[in-house]
Formats: sequence, C-alpha cells, structure tokens
Amino acid sequence: MVTPRQLNRRAALFEQLAGMIAAGVPLPKAMELVGRNRSTGMPRGVLQALTGHLQQGHTFSDAMQLVSGQKRDHAAAGRTHKEFSLSDFDVALLSAGEEAGRLDETFKLLAHYYAGRAKIIYEAISSLAITIVTVHVFLLVFPIGLWQAFALGILHGQYRDCVPFLEEKAVVFGGLYGLAWFLMFACQGNRGRGWRAAMERIFGLIPGLRSAVKSLSVARLAMALEALLGAGVPMIRAWELAAASSGSPQLRSDVARWAPELEAGTTPAEMVGQIRYFPEMFTHLYQTGEMSGKLDETLEHLHTYFEDEGFRQLRMFCRVLNFLIYFAVAAFIAVFVIRFWISYFNQALGAF
Repeated sequence: MVTPRQLNRRAALFEQLAGMIAAGVPLPKAMELVGRNRSTGMPRGVLQALTGHLQQGHTFSDAMQLVSGQKRDHAAAGRTHKEFSLSDFDVALLSAGEEAGRLDETFKLLAHYYAGRAKIIYEAISSLAITIVTVHVFLLVFPIGLWQAFALGILHGQYRDCVPFLEEKAVVFGGLYGLAWFLMFACQGNRGRGWRAAMERIFGLIPGLRSAVKSLSVARLAMALEALLGAGVPMIRAWELAAASSGSPQLRSDVARWAPELEAGTTPAEMVGQIRYFPEMFTHLYQTGEMSGKLDETLEHLHTYFEDEGFRQLRMFCRVLNFLIYFAVAAFIAVFVIRFWISYFNQALGAF
C-alpha cells in the first residue's frame, strides 16, 4: 500500500540523485551517498542490491526492477523489495533519460511528480478528516435505541443487553473499513491492466472524479512524451510508451490502434483529433505545436496545465463529497428530531 510518506521519500530520493548526478557524481557513488540520508527511507539491503546491479552494468531502471522483483535475474537472485517497484511511467522516463544522457533532468521530473502526488493525497485526507470523524460519531450513536440499551446495560451490569449494539457496530464499521481498504487497494498503480481498466470505467461514472482522473492521465502522457522525444525515441514508439505511462488503459488501447496508420505516413497530430479521450485544448495545442516545430515547449505547457487542472478538480471533488456527506448526516438527524417531537406531541395529546 503506497502512502504519502512513501511518495515523499521517493521524491526525496530522486531529488537528491538529480543534484548529485548534475554535480558529476557517478550513479553508484550517488546511490551510496543518498543511502546515508534517512529522509529517503532507503534500507541498507536495498542500497547494496542497487549498487551491486549498477556495478554489473545494469541501468538504474533495470536495477530498480531487479530489486523490486519486477524483473528476474537468476545470476543475481536475492530478496525482493516490492515497496520500491517502478510504474510504467517511471520506467519510460528513466529509460529515456538514460538513453539521452539526461538522467539528472529525469530525476527532477520524477521528484516533482511524486511530491505532487503526496501533496494532493495529504490535502484530500486533511479535507476529509473532520468529515470522517463526523461519520464515525454518527454511526456510533445511531440508532439511538441500541445506544441507550448499551449504556443502560453497562450502567446496570446487564451485559447481555449490550450484545445487539456491539454486533450492529461490528457489521457497520467492518463494512466501512472493508470498503475503505478495498478502495485503497484498487487504486494502487501496480495492479494488472484488466483491473485498472475496470477501475477506470467505475471512476468514469462519477462526475467530477472522471474529469480529474482524465486530466492527470493527460498530464502524465505529456510529461512522458516530452522526455521520450527529447531522448530521441522514434515518434511511434514514444507515443506507445507515453500512453502506457499515462495510467489510463483506455488511452493506451486507443493509441495502440494508431500503429498501422502512423506507419503509413499519418502524423500524430492528425490522429489526436480522432481520440475522444483527449480534451479539445490538448488536441488543438498539440496540432499547433507539431506544425510550428515547437512540440517540446507545447508538451511542457500541456503537462503543467493539465496537472494543475487535475489537482484543482480533485480538490473540488473532495469539497463536494464533504458537503454531500454533511448534508446526508444533517438530513437524517433532522428527520429523527422531527419524528421524535411528532411522536412526543401525539403521546401528549393522546393523554388528554
């Protein structure tokens, strides 16, 4: 399970590596120096394994995949550390940076990317914290009848009367925590392609969240595409890798259908307009950038814009979700109070 703390540590790792590589420190030595800094969360065993793979001639991305178990090397078998696995996005950028000799710039990009992910998760958790506490208190207190029976059972020593309350809360909170765990598990980026495609379809049914996920996928694609093209990767291959690193199975599938037409001479600018997944702004700017010969600048602007837009939409979704939860709780309590007073007055009138 990836946490904001792990993302911040990954960002710190890449940030420090970027500075050392830019200063001319060899990568194996840079890994050794970075491993001494506890802010990266790099265990000694991982450091030794990575350094060993690098000294054997492996690239950084290959070494990380060997350490995490994403790749197998029978000649260097050992314990794997899955918490240090690389996503398709990481692999695409690191491979491009190593091929172009711009590994320091790639590390900077990844540091910015992971710091941004950690920030948005922290903001989402903090914005939902009060709501989560409110929901817990609400579920603990209601229904009032069970709570009263539980309190009186404790007070009078009749513990059998407490059992219905405990059973009901075990079911409610068990289901709530089970759903939360499932969502955290399902949203991890290291799940299989079929699983991610199913989750993308589910998120596509939720207004607000759908547009945020799409914007962030487009931002990742623009970032990866800029790095890959700058590394000299052929256009067709660069688009395939960038689509794979976007995190969107739908976008990856759409781009995969381009290959025959691109090989026949059609330009990506002509094909972009045929994919409904891309926002209109992305389509127009990409076509303009390709025709003007300033595609690298255009992709940088697109990455920045859609990343900011995606985070803004996520924040808005969290605010709306907070409002809906509070409204539902307030409405339930209001209905309960109204019913209580109606029942009270009916009983009072019946007494006359």
